[in-house]
Amino acid sequence: MAHEHSHAGKHDHSHDSKGGGGLAGAVMSGHGGIDCCGTEDAVSSERSLLLYLAGGVLLIAAFLGRVVFDGTIDASTVKVLAFIAAFALGGRMVWSAWKELLNGRASTATLASLAIVASIANGQYETAGWLALVLLVADQFLRRTSISARRVIEDLVRLTPDVARVVRDGEEKEVRLGDVRIGDVVRVRPGENLSVDGVVISGRTTLDQASLTGEAAAHEATVDEAVYAGTTNLTGIIDVRVTQVGGQTTIGKVTELIASAERTKTPRQLLIEQVATFYVPVAISLAFLTWFLTNEVDRAINVLIVACPGALLLASPTAMVAAFAAAARLGVMIKSPPTLEAAADIDTVVFDKTGTLTTGKFTVSRLAPAPGVDAGTLLAAAACAEQHSNHPLARSILGTARAARVAIGESREYEEVHGRGVRAATAQGRLHVGRATWLLELFPQVKADLDASVTKIDGMTGVHVLVAGDDGSARYLGAVGLEDKVRNNSRAVFDKLREIGVKRLSILTGDRMSVAERVGRNINADSVEAECLPEDKHAEIRQLQSQGRRTLMVGDGINDGAALAEASVGVAMRLSGSDIAANSAGVVLMNDDLSRVPFLIELGRRNRAIIAQNLVIAVLVAVVGLVLATTGKLDTVGALFFHFVGDVLVIANSFRLFRFGEAYSVGGDEPAVGPAPMKRSVSMSLAGAPQPA
Repeated sequence: MAHEHSHAGKHDHSHDSKGGGGLAGAVMSGHGGIDCCGTEDAVSSERSLLLYLAGGVLLIAAFLGRVVFDGTIDASTVKVLAFIAAFALGGRMVWSAWKELLNGRASTATLASLAIVASIANGQYETAGWLALVLLVADQFLRRTSISARRVIEDLVRLTPDVARVVRDGEEKEVRLGDVRIGDVVRVRPGENLSVDGVVISGRTTLDQASLTGEAAAHEATVDEAVYAGTTNLTGIIDVRVTQVGGQTTIGKVTELIASAERTKTPRQLLIEQVATFYVPVAISLAFLTWFLTNEVDRAINVLIVACPGALLLASPTAMVAAFAAAARLGVMIKSPPTLEAAADIDTVVFDKTGTLTTGKFTVSRLAPAPGVDAGTLLAAAACAEQHSNHPLARSILGTARAARVAIGESREYEEVHGRGVRAATAQGRLHVGRATWLLELFPQVKADLDASVTKIDGMTGVHVLVAGDDGSARYLGAVGLEDKVRNNSRAVFDKLREIGVKRLSILTGDRMSVAERVGRNINADSVEAECLPEDKHAEIRQLQSQGRRTLMVGDGINDGAALAEASVGVAMRLSGSDIAANSAGVVLMNDDLSRVPFLIELGRRNRAIIAQNLVIAVLVAVVGLVLATTGKLDTVGALFFHFVGDVLVIANSFRLFRFGEAYSVGGDEPAVGPAPMKRSVSMSLAGAPQPA
């Protein structure tokens, strides 16, 4: 992998090649963008630039011939120069408008083009030329202002290097990023940016992940830990086994999702465009009426110029650009504009517990073997059955068994029963490890011994172990009690959510009620639902939605996927969570900081307010301009000023969102808060459970 400074300006990644020009392209394209004069394609080509340059020179020559050399140069020559200049500068614009009219779709380009055509028809060739030139120059100024939004986001999600240092057969070799394959080993030296997603297989280092997560604090990376493209290696040398390359890396998906989200039009934006579509014929009729009543073509032309509703069309997309940039800066990946709009109306927030409100890093705190079973046998059996599982509880049990140097036997016919536990065939018999309720469903005869173990691990997450014989017999071995630490800022986040007007805060968990209730008291939740299967979580979210509640669900596991998809807004904890959760959710938190949840809701509300302000600005500027133009108090220069003043004001107002959220803490390092009384606790099972208000 090459040093970052050695590849400046050479980036050409697959994940950056999609999206139709990314954010700036999305902001500037179609009716929803800045391209109010239909000049995007023309200005982008070198041939068109030369044409415009020639037109500008001829226009200046005509102006000098009329003003400076009046009487020296023939008037007809000046008119010819002005006519050619007007044709060169405005021809592409008029042609674009004509094609739109043939397709039955009049736009803002139509109004500007009619003004140019009317000036030429009235013999005002120089006026037509200056009008086209000013429109082109102002349009490019606004376009470059919009491109700055794309540059901001590209800075936030740093481009990965174009090459990687791949280790093959013990030798390092620099290869193009496109030649790196999943499974390759990439070596990253201090000071270099990671070009791939992967897992550290050797070495230890400190990573700067601010470009991806928004966290200022450096992150310690060790063996078996996931690392991500776009982050910077600060200290040690690490070898990384590649898991994702190019557009499939986390940072590649962030870039593409933001770009595709900006191309998606919200219902509000679609409504604005429909209004603008009806507005164009009204503006044309008003210009015609002005000409009919006053017999002044200049005044009618000025009405056409002022009437161009560019600011109205910019009201929503420019605010969305700024909001997405503000979210990306804090490590919040929003997948679509409708999701951001929905976040503004949230009144109920539901949290998964494990890995969301808690760290998800379990530690074995107690072994509760059944009578006649020693603790070593219990731990060995649990580890034997769980050795093929990736569940956090299984990883913790395995780690504890290995640290205790307990012999872990071989298992076969491994099966994971979703939301319940695992079973596997071993030399001891068929081991069943998981929920107490699951074991009792299968083997009710062990209830007495199981209840005794539950009492011993009260308040902990319990993993119960049972061995079954081929004859249907069962022997209960005991329970492993594990504890999970509540995130330091969970209570502060709940307090903030209440402060901004969220009416209900709930916990849904698959854990036991005693464990869930302890966490609920600690963070002052309104309600707790325990021992929930994935379908139970989904049903609870659906029921809340049917009650008219606008629900936001926060989760991290596979069992949260359906609930995240059902909620008005689903928020996944990406770095610690599962791909299924991240794919089901509309929002992904790249740094697992819960303070981003109230930030998301406030950002949605601020975005909605900014759009409303933009609409007011656009309408006021248009009304004032039309009044002045129809009454003859605006000349062509004044009309051009009003044409763009609304656009500039709307963009400036929208870009205030870029800095929104700076007050939120970056590290989630608020002090832990002690227990507080719960407002309400509901039953362990969702079936027939009372629903708190």
